[in-house]
Amino acid sequence: MTTPVKCTACDGRGWKIVTRRGCVAAMGLHLEMSAREDCLYCDSNDPSTQVVEMFEWEVFSTSAGVDELGPCGTNSGQATAMDTLRTALRRLAAEPAQADVTVWGRIVHRVYDFGTVPDDWSRRIIFTATVDPAGTVRFERVTS
Repeated sequence: MTTPVKCTACDGRGWKIVTRRGCVAAMGLHLEMSAREDCLYCDSNDPSTQVVEMFEWEVFSTSAGVDELGPCGTNSGQATAMDTLRTALRRLAAEPAQADVTVWGRIVHRVYDFGTVPDDWSRRIIFTATVDPAGTVRFERVTS
């Protein structure tokens, strides 16, 4: 059973959704009913709970032992980042290049907290990608 109630913590700007569970069983056992209250306004505007995860994709060209950064970007979904990286790697691998140039990429998982500056502790490489001689992009999970 769910009942909307005006929230007093945010001066009535939001509605509390009060969810009562086990009402019939609690009344039958002469126990107190449990209720969970969630305010739709207070909970969504709490800056301490706003954590965002992003997936960065980066393409590198390696020539004579030197990595050169190529196309890169950020997506909110891992699958989207992997598809975009796959497309970029195929495009660069299809270009006529020198014999000693290899193209590879990686997916980096990063967590952003609200109101903080991103730093390297929230950055973790989760996939590396290479292009095989047949032109297929191979992803390999990085274990940390």
